Amino acid sequence: DVQLVESGGGLVQAGGSLRLSCAASAFTYSSCCMSWYRQAPGKEYELVSSIRSDGTSYYADSVRGRFTISKDNANDTLYLQMNSLKPEDTAVYYCAADGRHDYCIASWCSSADYGYWGQGTQVTVSS
Repeated sequence: DVQLVESGGGLVQAGGSLRLSCAASAFTYSSCCMSWYRQAPGKEYELVSSIRSDGTSYYADSVRGRFTISKDNANDTLYLQMNSLKPEDTAVYYCAADGRHDYCIASWCSSADYGYWGQGTQVTVSS
């Protein structure tokens, strides 16, 4: 069973916070790499943050220091805590997993091939 279901998006004022959740199946949650991507209107997909199975994380420069990626192993859930939100953070946010389960320590999650995606959750930040 392959499943990624995002939730937690919404409308927030600039400076506010949101926490996104991604409920995963056991197969996808145990992947070497899981990430959050976003796509703003008229723009390409952008990698926001990724986390390797050993906990090593990566953040885009635009969100470093404001966003935190984490995993809840008890509930097979990926999170993205977003603080100090800006209008330019407005986008549809997607959870993704690479579906690989071997040699994870050698994975560069910021450039992995993500074959599994959720349906996305809208985040809108008003100024």
